[in-house]
Amino acid sequence: MSDSIYFNKEHEMIRKAVREFVDREINPHVEEWEEQKITPLHKLFKKMGDLGFLGIRYDQKYGGQGLDYWYDLVFIEEMGRISAGGVSMAITVQTHMATPAIDQFGSDFLKETYLTKAISGDMVCAIAVTEPGAGSDVGALATFARKEGDHYILNGSKTYITNGTQADFLTLLARTSYDPGYHSFSLFVVPTDLPGFSVSRKLDKLGMHSSDTAELFFDDMKIPAKNLIGQEGEGFIYQMQQFQHERFVTLPLSYVASKQNILMTIEHIRERIVFGKPLIKRQVLRHRLADWLTEIEGLKRLTYHIVNMKMSGLDVTKEVSMGKLMAGRVAHKVADGCLQMFGGLGYMAEMPITRAFRDSRLASIGGGADEVMAEIIARLEGF
Repeated sequence: MSDSIYFNKEHEMIRKAVREFVDREINPHVEEWEEQKITPLHKLFKKMGDLGFLGIRYDQKYGGQGLDYWYDLVFIEEMGRISAGGVSMAITVQTHMATPAIDQFGSDFLKETYLTKAISGDMVCAIAVTEPGAGSDVGALATFARKEGDHYILNGSKTYITNGTQADFLTLLARTSYDPGYHSFSLFVVPTDLPGFSVSRKLDKLGMHSSDTAELFFDDMKIPAKNLIGQEGEGFIYQMQQFQHERFVTLPLSYVASKQNILMTIEHIRERIVFGKPLIKRQVLRHRLADWLTEIEGLKRLTYHIVNMKMSGLDVTKEVSMGKLMAGRVAHKVADGCLQMFGGLGYMAEMPITRAFRDSRLASIGGGADEVMAEIIARLEGF
């Protein structure tokens, strides 16, 4: 199916510009960043900010492009062509995870002080929700912000925080009340240069090696009350809406990366001769590839349907949850199957397909595990 029915010349101009940037400024450095287990985000984001890539949908008043969801999709699809998932994850944390709530619910002060600098690439940000005792179960958060005059006093810890060692500010969810229910949480912009903040440690991960992930600690950290996003007690609601942006990102990143893995594998098995024939001639492998391509196409079309729904202002919670569930499974299955077709070569740590295999595993965990997505779908279907 031709994608020209969805994208016009302006969309393709954005696509071309982002693709050229990825090919010129990111992919040539991926091996180095993977080995160093960190991407120099301040340097990279400044380059992206100068080109307008970090604020595709955000208001021009704050330095954004003011474009619609189709342009946003073009951007995310091109992020999927980055040959290390850790880099695309770091970027989309900045664009789709840590800033949407500021844009949607933040005051003019927060937008002018933090959103503008995130869009320009002058600040790196992170989303700080997960804690050692609370992952997908957001309601179990223990980090507490106590109101004292014109400040909140923040105590607690966060873990698995992407961009955590480099972030200039965090979009952080904390308890502000011990009352039961979902109106006991608030969302804050937390600058990391204030006293009481520390990076406990940088975490070593199975995959996404080019992304820095941290454990963070807050000890009587004084946060200005004006850094509260929206209303006190409504942070859980804001974060649930922000999760929809985060989870949606997984869909295009997964189908684009999976297609790239298949193309890389086809090229390999065309050249690999086994028992006198190229592996590409083996029907079992050809059919397996065809099955995966079919699933990828289905995920892609669901994604485009979701964008159409977004453009119409419809609630996409169920569809995004379905897509996130499907994306995680497809990404891991394709990467695993492609690695198998590389044989012993696929087990070598330096191979791109090996990195893809490692990176793909997070799609079924981060941003809400598969089991959480299935539960959301079941509830929305009424059972």
